[in-house]
Amino acid sequence: MAVMTHVCLVCMGNICRSPMAEVVLRRVLDDHGLSGEVVVDSAGTGGWHAGMPMDERALSTLSSRGYDGSTHRARQFERAWFGERDLVLAMDGDNLRELRRLAPASADLRLFRSFDPAAPAGAEVPDPYYGGIDGFLDVLTMVEAAAQGLAAYLASLRSAGSQRP
Repeated sequence: MAVMTHVCLVCMGNICRSPMAEVVLRRVLDDHGLSGEVVVDSAGTGGWHAGMPMDERALSTLSSRGYDGSTHRARQFERAWFGERDLVLAMDGDNLRELRRLAPASADLRLFRSFDPAAPAGAEVPDPYYGGIDGFLDVLTMVEAAAQGLAAYLASLRSAGSQRP
């Protein structure tokens, strides 16, 4: 099967929210039969964590629900990637603004939670980094809901015969 689309999930440092979303989205896409048609990756707008594994709290939160994020290594988003990614999804407004500053006019940039039909317009995935484990659990719940919505959206594109979001 040909790749339908390439989705990149972006937060600030690529050690909490976006890698959690990447791991969850891959599983959800697989559950929807889309794993062979959608490439998923993640990055941060900042590069200070580049090469580092996922935050231990994020990793243990994922693990508590049966996900494996052990192979993740943080990366910084590069401007050239816009030409290789069909859909770039920011976890919050600050990162969305930073991406818009780098993006060509043709880039498809959105908030990740815009795919959660139960989330209010403009909803963000808050950064749990400076808080406790409850924040990571909240993030995982938000990410799972948005991933389901995104998978449904991508599946609808497939059934409509579209190759691009």
